Amino acid sequence: MDEAIASAWSSRQLERQISTLYYERLLASRDQSPVKAEADELTAPLAAENFIRDPYVLEFLDLKNYPALRESDLEQALLDKLQEFLLELGRGFCFVARQKLMRYEDEDFYLDLVFYHSILKCHVLIDLKIGKLTHGDIGQMDSYIRMFDALYKNEDDNPTIGIILCSQKNEAIVKYSVLNDAQQVFASRYRLTLPSAEELQHEIEAERKRIEEQEE
Repeated sequence: MDEAIASAWSSRQLERQISTLYYERLLASRDQSPVKAEADELTAPLAAENFIRDPYVLEFLDLKNYPALRESDLEQALLDKLQEFLLELGRGFCFVARQKLMRYEDEDFYLDLVFYHSILKCHVLIDLKIGKLTHGDIGQMDSYIRMFDALYKNEDDNPTIGIILCSQKNEAIVKYSVLNDAQQVFASRYRLTLPSAEELQHEIEAERKRIEEQEE
């Protein structure tokens, strides 16, 4: 009820969030330590992981997960249905730019999507990837964040956050890379079809187990 009021969902939007187990995915994606800390403190500090979910359900794009799907196709579909994408991202995300040009000396770099998070007070860079997450993807996003902060971050902004949105995550790469304890770089999966309740439940339980193991 609180989330529906804060996000000003319509009845149709609320029905979608219920059918995609929005609440359960939201809980599974959040760091549990701030929740526990609230028992001893009146407020818990804002953390980026509280606003980033895994997976994102993009069934509204009506795209097929076929081998010929390109990152540019995914990007165009997300922009065509930006309102639905913002709904799936969650509260606080404001669209800024697509294919944002960053120029350093004689080289040009392009960011797929750029958002600003009104609650975290920082920019959010999204890099779209078809296929499995790689070490190269992580290194590239880390470089993009550093470059963006140097070129565009305002003095009163918090450090920029990067999300690598990929169709598959390699858990070994996640565990043995900066993603394991990163505060600015995150990797989230996307799904182009609506998973069953059983599949979502399995993913939620696995995510909760991962969080509990990190806290031990």
